[in-house]
Amino acid sequence: MSDFIERVASAPISWGVCEVPGWGEMLPAERVLGEMSGLGLRGTELGAPGFLPSSAAGIRALLDRYGMSLLGAFTPIVPHDPALVEASMANAREVAGLLRDAGATMFISAPVMDPDWSVPRPLDADERRRMLGTLARLDDLCAEFGLTQVLHPHVQTLVETADDVAAVLDGCDVRWCLDTGHLAIGGVDPVAFARDAVDRVGHVHLKDVRMALAPAVLRRETSIMAATQAGLFTPLGQGDVDIAGVVETLEAAGYRGRYVIEQDTALTTGAPAAGEGPVTQVRASLDYLREVVAPRLAPGTPR
Repeated sequence: MSDFIERVASAPISWGVCEVPGWGEMLPAERVLGEMSGLGLRGTELGAPGFLPSSAAGIRALLDRYGMSLLGAFTPIVPHDPALVEASMANAREVAGLLRDAGATMFISAPVMDPDWSVPRPLDADERRRMLGTLARLDDLCAEFGLTQVLHPHVQTLVETADDVAAVLDGCDVRWCLDTGHLAIGGVDPVAFARDAVDRVGHVHLKDVRMALAPAVLRRETSIMAATQAGLFTPLGQGDVDIAGVVETLEAAGYRGRYVIEQDTALTTGAPAAGEGPVTQVRASLDYLREVVAPRLAPGTPR
């Protein structure tokens, strides 16, 4: 029997925990971790600065109370600008040390235009080469700390569109965090990515999307925050992304890494009552994975 469900985890952003000003209410770690563990989830990512303790010992102690472990951390980097690359590398080294000491294994990189996440522009040839070289340097840095770098394609970053994804796939050997939602928004079929690049997939974020809301985000008519607040991301199985197809494809090809329910949420009307709010959406996502996806992984199950 597949151990797929045992490898499912979640992330604080599924509870609205985000560092972006104006995003919404940020729930306390004790409530979020209590609700995660209450759903049977045993792994989480780091979340926004200040959500978990700042020391590795503090992170371990808090997660131990809930029977959980740290998987990794989403880390923006500026890989192409010669004035900012070394500062990004220094920050990456600090983050990598924290992750190693806290028991994590994944360094989830997101190449951004600048530290303020400015709207990206096309890179010139020199900038593209520098970005690819920085990703290779990050691979080496992460290996020093016993971590795996996985590149996260993401709206409003330097790896946003299908062309961006293809350029990185062809230009370097970095492994990937296959984010079903951000790939789909950028014009990449996540099932095709899972099929064609499975040997490069080191980590998976499961995210479903109402694709009708995506074009305005790509045209910069709507911010990712506003779109999230308007319901861009849905519980798994309630949007337009073939979540089951991605998991089936990965599992059939031998992927045995983690699946993180990373369902971006914004709490814009204050903190919901205990047992309400994000936990109900993550529960719905887990129900979909258990009741719809997991049975399709059984040998001999009709597709």
